Amino acid sequence: MKTMHLRLLSLGLLTFLTGVVVAQDTSPTIETRDERLEWWRQAKFGMFVHWGIYSTVGGEYKGQKLPNSAEWMMARGKIPIAEYEKYAAQFNPTQFDATEFVGLAKQAGMKYLVITAKHHDGFAMFDSKANPFNVVDATPFGRDIMKELAEACQEQGLRFGFYYSQAQDWHHPGGFGNSWDKSIQRVSSDEYVMEKAVPEVKQLLTEYGPIGIFWWDTPRKMSRESFDALHSLTKLQPNVITNDRLGEDYRGDYKTFERQIPPHAPGEDDWEVCMPISGSWGYKKGDSDFKSTTTLVRNLIDIASKGGNYLLNVSPTGKGTLLPEAVERLQGVGQWMDVNSESIYGTSASPLPKLDWGRCTAKTVDGKTILYLHVFDWPSAGKLLVPGIQNEVQTARLLADGSTLTAKSTEDGVELTLPNEAPDDIASVIEMKIDGVLEVAVQLPTPDANGNLVLTADAGYIHNNEGSRQADIRFHSDIPHIGYWVDDQAWVEWNINIDQPGRYEVSATLSVEKEKTRLGFGIAGELKTVEMMSTGGYGNYVDRPLGTIDIDQSGQTSFRIKPDAGHWQPINLRSVTLKRVNESK
Repeated sequence: MKTMHLRLLSLGLLTFLTGVVVAQDTSPTIETRDERLEWWRQAKFGMFVHWGIYSTVGGEYKGQKLPNSAEWMMARGKIPIAEYEKYAAQFNPTQFDATEFVGLAKQAGMKYLVITAKHHDGFAMFDSKANPFNVVDATPFGRDIMKELAEACQEQGLRFGFYYSQAQDWHHPGGFGNSWDKSIQRVSSDEYVMEKAVPEVKQLLTEYGPIGIFWWDTPRKMSRESFDALHSLTKLQPNVITNDRLGEDYRGDYKTFERQIPPHAPGEDDWEVCMPISGSWGYKKGDSDFKSTTTLVRNLIDIASKGGNYLLNVSPTGKGTLLPEAVERLQGVGQWMDVNSESIYGTSASPLPKLDWGRCTAKTVDGKTILYLHVFDWPSAGKLLVPGIQNEVQTARLLADGSTLTAKSTEDGVELTLPNEAPDDIASVIEMKIDGVLEVAVQLPTPDANGNLVLTADAGYIHNNEGSRQADIRFHSDIPHIGYWVDDQAWVEWNINIDQPGRYEVSATLSVEKEKTRLGFGIAGELKTVEMMSTGGYGNYVDRPLGTIDIDQSGQTSFRIKPDAGHWQPINLRSVTLKRVNESK
């Protein structure tokens, strides 16, 4: 296992990185996080691509349709490594055309593309120098797909990024996740990271030109040395941005929400929603659960109205092409964007209260505020109330044809007079310019005058893991709770605003069926652990104290409930209450 070489790597990482030249990336170094994120904040819309050797059989194993997304077939089918490797010999996507593929993303209005360079199965979709289990050495296709896509993105003006599964690797004896193949001669996670992950990430960040995004996935409890070794590599591309899935103490540049759109704008952090265009991330035979063009466009609008980005996933087949349903949806989104893209690109979250008829995005240009009103439900009476605006309206017009609309100020806001017919069945957009600047103020949950803050289940965001049963919002006696929480890697968070630092007592309304369970609670990076005894059943809810936490600073923070892996039994969680018991000195 090249032990001596490994030791040199782990003890001398800085030396390992010194002198590396990123020959293909000659762009000036950007010093601040805000500058690095500027293009991404403007872009709003990107393409995610899950592709691997599992696509040759569409996620089916021995005639069985396996559960979950296709890229999890090795785990769900408990396929031995030696048997799974045979799929590489079948991978020959001769119809793949990187220029055409990137062109479709551009046609849809997407500004960046992120693709799985290595997923949990350990197969590298690039010419890995550290791993012969790769698309060049192990397949009849023999071409570096990542290289071709990187070049096509540069030619067509899209930013390019890599997804990399840094902890889970079912092919390497030191990777996390493979519990079924008993032939594995186990080595440490550190050995896997230093022997495979570090060299591969280094290669991806040095041989493929400018990399806009490095997208980590499924963090596990690796050593600090391994985390630092991987994190340090991003310095090879000083302008790259990263998501928040490397590890607990590595926040990255933006938060990632998977499959679900947060119910409320999650505060000041930069964030994105990644979501498959159909049911599965990777190509899966029989997957007909394609979202409609209307749903995709309205998802994009909803996310932009809350200040986020939309990373929409597609899944190429074993031939290297997308299914006709995916192509049709992307082209449909592109047609809407051709008319209305200015209401998405470069916008910020809505400053308005909740809108019954649609969503709003905003821009500030030359000291003036522009609101883009996305009307989902066109009023039959021809009148649209935009609530809460006291400013005078300079102009209002439809983006579809530029026609001017009449605006009248009322006590409740601005009333617009509209034509009888909506110009767009998906979302008709009205551009409204107003005098003065409206501040975009995200209203986060804040303790009341008595220092009490109640966080309900339906106001939190559940971070699920692909490949496991999804915890979600359920109901008992018409009261929402987080249920089916069987995955000890799934967790929930609430973005909150603390007006006064201090010590807070934390309690929860929950039910526990098994004898006991253990969980962590607290603000990000400072979780405490508590053991909860059975409440007598999932339907028997009780109020239980969890303990106290100290919050030293006012402002936005994240409160979290996380299972204690290895000591977790499922719970149903209705709410968490924070009660301030004293102010910090």
